[in-house]
This record gives sequence, structure tokens and C-alpha cells, in this order.
Amino acid sequence: MTGPGIRPATLATGGMVSTSHPAASLAGVQVLAAGGNAIDATLAMAAMTWLTLPGQCGIGGDAFAVVREPDGRVWTVNGSGYGPDGGTPDFYAAQGFSSIPLDGALAVAVPGAPAALAALAAGGATRPLDELWEPAARRAETGLACSARTAGDVAAALSAIAHDGDLRAVYAPAGAPPHVGTRLPQPELAATIRRLGRDPRGFYHGEFAERAVAALRAGGAPFSGDEWAAGWDVGAEAPVSGRYAGAVLHQTPLPTPGWMVLQQAALCDGVVGFSGWMGADAIDRMARAARVAFQDRFALCGADNSGPAEVLAPARLAAQRRDLDARRESRAPVDVRAGDTTSTVAVDADGRAVSFIHSLAFTFGAKLTVPGTGVVLNNRLGRGAYLIAGHPNEVAPRRKPLHTLNAWIVTDEAGGLRHVGNTPGGDGQVQWNMQVLSHLLDHGLDPAEAVSAPRFTVFPGSDADVIGRPDELRVEHGLPDDTLRGLERAGHRLVAQPPLGGGGSVQVVSVDDRGVLCGAADPRQEGIALGVD
Repeated sequence: MTGPGIRPATLATGGMVSTSHPAASLAGVQVLAAGGNAIDATLAMAAMTWLTLPGQCGIGGDAFAVVREPDGRVWTVNGSGYGPDGGTPDFYAAQGFSSIPLDGALAVAVPGAPAALAALAAGGATRPLDELWEPAARRAETGLACSARTAGDVAAALSAIAHDGDLRAVYAPAGAPPHVGTRLPQPELAATIRRLGRDPRGFYHGEFAERAVAALRAGGAPFSGDEWAAGWDVGAEAPVSGRYAGAVLHQTPLPTPGWMVLQQAALCDGVVGFSGWMGADAIDRMARAARVAFQDRFALCGADNSGPAEVLAPARLAAQRRDLDARRESRAPVDVRAGDTTSTVAVDADGRAVSFIHSLAFTFGAKLTVPGTGVVLNNRLGRGAYLIAGHPNEVAPRRKPLHTLNAWIVTDEAGGLRHVGNTPGGDGQVQWNMQVLSHLLDHGLDPAEAVSAPRFTVFPGSDADVIGRPDELRVEHGLPDDTLRGLERAGHRLVAQPPLGGGGSVQVVSVDDRGVLCGAADPRQEGIALGVD
């Protein structure tokens, strides 16, 4: 089914990786070729993406992974942290905030990425972290060439970047974004990478932690330091799992929205696969299921409650399926926003697979660095926590904000690996992941076809300036005219997007019955899949 504009999938038998940047993919495949496993490759790629996509991810962000072992066991790591211990609703109300700021110290939650990567390494790496991260440290010293994506990210965040001396010195020393190809040396970040490679716990305890907390306090954020130390407490967790089209879907648990993909799968199973690929009925069902999932998230879910268990209860899902069959649905506002994230996938020759995703939340996070370290801090608290009294996601000490990140692995009923994938893209993630899963499982597309297929996204969000506007279904160019007419007849207000203009950067690796790996990276970014034979 490969058509014009779709790059052929990569094939291999000895292992495969896929990321959104060639240098990151190269780092991972070199580890596999040298005898490392998929966890080793993931750790190497994570560090390299700190340099290749610095607006999307970093040491000061969060990270999540799903791992499938050769014996079929599946586990996850979930690295996200708390807001400040003094960050009570009264604290923000006293300053007149109706929402938490998105830039500066008040936007920051304790980063979970270093702890998540250390937990991932403890779960099965065969090489020490300092060895796996040394190539990234060397590239940070000499400077990686600026990509088109990074130049665009700097341009988008330029005014905020200018207020942080360390960010400005790296990305805009002359007051303007770097040109594509400009080398961006970061010797302070190189030193931090080496230091954390030797002792990742040092991010949360000791001199580094004291420096970070002092910088946040200076910016007005009421961190005690105890919540920062608690960020180190990350270990292996069980996935949340469900079924779709005869396969088993394994997802990251709370605070991620992995359950939202499982909910959409339950609402679409046995319907979308019989509606014709990318036909109006299939897209209508998936779009309505996505709206239901977002409404349930807004109404019911926080990072530390049982909302997902309630949402995924069989009787409740059955009732929602009946409503969707009859095209009955509520019209509550939903929170659908963009986001800046990047992700990787890796499969080794033993069948071990890792789906990994990490983020600073929005572009360059809080636009705030820990002075002298090269570490950019996230704005996940501002991005993910609410100032809505009594809401399960209301900001509170030792309550993690909800996340948009999620990662998935698909196995057969016996635990055999079938697919591993993910995508960045804020609240588009749970929608596009469902679409890709349908392409793979309902229609048998190969990874290149699945990641290149036209994308659609429900919108708007719940921001004050859009509440009450009619729902939109944003559709990339490439859907047949009869599909578009059918969606309009079904009541959707369509908004056209250019070819490959819908967002995201999907990575997929699949395995067939012979053990041959087939992988592809989304053409919407600069990524590539590479394999080892």
C-alpha cells in the first residue's frame, strides 16, 4: 500500500531503533551493533535527544517507558515529580492567579527524567550510564549542529529565552535564533551529563539539588527541598493493559493518560475495523470516542485517584458504546492542547522492546535553567495542574500534575511482541496513538504507511477564549472527498490542515512471524528508523 511520499519501512533482524532525529537514532543503533540491548540503546538515545531536540526534552523534564522482556513480561517506569510543598491553592489565590503561570519558577514541577532513566537502567541495562551517556557529553562539548526544528523552537520562545542568561548564551547570544547548522556547544551541560552518569541520585540530593531549589525559591516558588528529594523515588510499575482487535495493548499508568488510549480502544473495537480504512464512519467513531475520553479526564481524573478504574469499568464502557452507536454524546468542554515532547522506540535481537517518551512540557519548559548546569527546567506544573477548587487534578502538595505523555507496546495473547510505538504531540498523543493502532491492527498497514497516514484531531480546548465555540475536527490533507463529505453529514465541523501538518512524530517498530523487524519514523519531523542485521 506504499504510495507517493511514503518512505519505505526499514527492515532488520538483529535489532532496530527509531527516533525523531538521525543523530539520536544513530546513537541507539550503534549501541545495539556493539552488543547492547534495547534498554541500553534507549538510554543512549535519551541523552542524545537532550542535544538534538533541546526544546522538546531534557534532564529537567519528565520521562516514561514501557518495556517488554524476552519472556513476555511487561513493566513500566514513570518519572514525574511533585510541585512545591508550599504550592497550595491558597498560595496561588493570594497572588491573584486563576491558572498557574507557564514560564518561570512557579511553572516547575520536580523533574522525573533522571530518576526514570536510572530506574530503567536498574531494570536491565548491560552498560553503565556514564558509558552510555559519554557520546552525548562529547557532542555537548563540541556542539551539535542546530536543526530546523530547534531553530524554530528558539524563534517561538525567543522573548522568554532572553530572560534566562544561560539559555540566551547558548541559543540566542546575538539576540536572534541560531541558523540551521550552527554548532551549539554546551560545556556546562556536558559536565552535568557526566556527573549524573556517575551518580543520577545526585540530581535529587546534595549540591545539585540545593542549587536547583535555591534557584526556584529565588524565583518565588515555595519549594521546601523535601519534595525535590522525593523525586528520586521511581521504580518499576505494572502497565495498564487492555485489548483491541485481538491484541493486548500495554500502556503507561497514571499520571499519564495511557488509560485514555485503552478507553478509546474499548469504544472502537469491533467497529472501526469493519468500517473501511479512513472512511467517514471509522473517523467519526474515533473522533467521538476521543471526545468522550477527554470529557472523562476533565471530569474524573487526577494523578492520585481511581478515576481510570471507574472509566474503564466494563458496564460503563458498554453504556458509552451504546451512546456512540446511537451517536448520542455530551458537549462538555474538553482540554485538548498541543505540547512539545520527543520519543524513541527500540527492539533488540532477543525481542526486548522499549517505548520511551520524555518532555519539558512546552517548548523549552519554564524557560528557566539551574544556573551553571545547562539544565533547563520543565513547566509541567503550569501545564498540567488545575486551579479548580475540589477538582481531582487541583494543585496540591505531593500531588503530581496530570500528563499528556504516554507510551505503548502491543503483544499477542501469549505475550509475543507485535508492535512498539509512541508519538509526541500534547493531547494529540492519545488520539494519534489510537489511529496508528487501528492502522496496524485493523488494516495491516506497515509502519511506514501507518506513520504517514493522514491524521485527524478533535478540538477545541477548555481555555476561556474558546469555550462555547463549535467543536472542530481538524483533518490533514489527503482524506478522500467522499470521506470529508460523510464527516460533514455526521455533524463534524471540519478544519483543513496542510499535508503532514497535523502534528506529532510517530515512531513504530513491528515484528512479523519470522522475527523480521519493520520500522519507520514519522515524516512530519526529521527522524529515521535504523536497524542491525
